[in-house]
Amino acid sequence: MINNFDEVVNRRNTYSVKWDGGKMIKEMGLTERYDEETIPLFTADMDLPVPQALVDALHKTVDNRIYGYSVFPDEYYEAIQYWFKKRHDWNIERDSIVYSPGTVHAINMAVRAFTEAGDGVIIQRPVYPPFTSAIEENGRVVRNNALLKDEEGYYTIDFADFEEKAKEESTKLFILCNPHNPTGRIFTVAELTRIYEICVKHNVLIIADEIHGDLIRCNQKFTPIAMVAENNDHLITCTAINKTFNVAGLHCTNLIIPNVKLRNKFKKTMGHQLASPFTISALIAVYKEGEEWLEELKEYIDGTMEWVKAYIDEHMPKVKVTIPEGTYIMWMDFGGYGITPEEVHERIYHRANVLLEDGSMFGEEGITYQRICIPSPRSIIKEAIERIAREFSDLK
Repeated sequence: MINNFDEVVNRRNTYSVKWDGGKMIKEMGLTERYDEETIPLFTADMDLPVPQALVDALHKTVDNRIYGYSVFPDEYYEAIQYWFKKRHDWNIERDSIVYSPGTVHAINMAVRAFTEAGDGVIIQRPVYPPFTSAIEENGRVVRNNALLKDEEGYYTIDFADFEEKAKEESTKLFILCNPHNPTGRIFTVAELTRIYEICVKHNVLIIADEIHGDLIRCNQKFTPIAMVAENNDHLITCTAINKTFNVAGLHCTNLIIPNVKLRNKFKKTMGHQLASPFTISALIAVYKEGEEWLEELKEYIDGTMEWVKAYIDEHMPKVKVTIPEGTYIMWMDFGGYGITPEEVHERIYHRANVLLEDGSMFGEEGITYQRICIPSPRSIIKEAIERIAREFSDLK
């Protein structure tokens, strides 16, 4: 392996939300304790160094010494087209690419552009909390098509319920999360096809959050929903380098909006947006030169997940956890202990001093769960999991 992902990079005093945001994190109510001994594994960015090609590109941009308003060069669009053609055999038209400073921002803009106050928007809980916020804070109504879960903790779509919600007259939009956050499901071609067919039948627009689509297990395959659609008039796809290459601070989401009317309406709602020169140079670098790094990253994350599952199975067998098909998130069910979610929180966040995310944040379906983001050096993950295990060792 060329890249040393075991290297521990000190992120303190680098303006990191995870490592420097203690005051803000406490004010948000995520934890009662945050100090120099806290291991924060709650937010979806990595504690792993980015590809060298990206570092070199950013240094070159710094060396220009002037950081004014920037345009998107041909190379920017060509890099996006190159990446998705090579990785997913997806031919993307240049005109369909729309830049946004972030995926959450884009979803909020889509909700405002394509629905009215009181309209219904389908989501599939347990799901990333900002989906709910984008709906409710814009005066729309959540239509929750809760995912079904079997005894092993594997999630599937309740299609009967999905169609019931889709055919409601007020339902105008469906926010698809694939790979799904936090369950880690990669929906199959058959599932995506059925989703698409139901939404077209009932004139429900799909906005697909696919920003974890490159972060999948080495033995898995991800299919963009655009690849199963007969036409893309009912579809908007969010792509991003932010998760894949650990550049969330550079704010780079690219939406694929093939339908001209939808694209113009979205752009009008969002308003004029420009990226920084650092964002532009970063995307070109990673999409043209970052593939080898990504494959090594996936292998490293797979190994970490295998360690986490094996350790939990041995030392915390009452916790149900599976290796997800995609994302770098693990979704851990503490319900087997028979204690309250509040006590689970106390043992992990206060006593073990590990900062995760309570599953209740993702909907009532996650009440017994904790979400952990594991793309950190393995030594950090091991220390965090061992601390947690010690705090549950008295519960047999």
